[in-house]
Amino acid sequence: MKKILIASKNPGKIKEFKMFLKTLPIDIVSLSDVGITEDVLEDGETYKANSIKKAIFYARKANIPAIADDGGLEIAALNGEPGVKSRRWLGYEATDRELIEHLKKVSKKLPNNNRTAYFRTVVAFAFPNGKVFSQEGVVEGIITKKPEHKPLEGYPFRSFFYLPKIKKFYHEVDLTPKEEKEYNHRYIAVKRLLPKIKKELSLNV
Repeated sequence: MKKILIASKNPGKIKEFKMFLKTLPIDIVSLSDVGITEDVLEDGETYKANSIKKAIFYARKANIPAIADDGGLEIAALNGEPGVKSRRWLGYEATDRELIEHLKKVSKKLPNNNRTAYFRTVVAFAFPNGKVFSQEGVVEGIITKKPEHKPLEGYPFRSFFYLPKIKKFYHEVDLTPKEEKEYNHRYIAVKRLLPKIKKELSLNV
């Protein structure tokens, strides 16, 4: 069976990618499954640059096709910050707890008439030879003044992110399985990328 490597150490991302790709007749493996411990320096200025860099690096390392993504939270009132630096918002690779505490302070200062925010990501699908494809996914919501649910591991900002259209938080506690896909920025990108994945891997599904 053909394999795809999920090039991430984020448990939340691994879980989501496996869920989004589970209908494909492929073996989905993680970095730990193939014994890769190296990190990639995410020094790109865009989500696309970082996702492509990670996907190609790990595809070559494992010698199998790899999927990686890079994304972040973009707050309109902060001119799109923290954006590509979401995980490094504090100037270093912050923990979930540190980012939650920081957003608590930031959220209280946001204007009530402009709390709009976006989760944006670019998912890249790469081969060991450097051939790569990518797609973007975006979901819009608003930042609440405080988190409403228990934080999800790997996703420190989601308990602040409210979806006015369906009056629910971007959180697995609130969303139905259908909504978890429809309002998931990563799934939107993966869905757009699926035709290329199927074609390049010659999957007849």
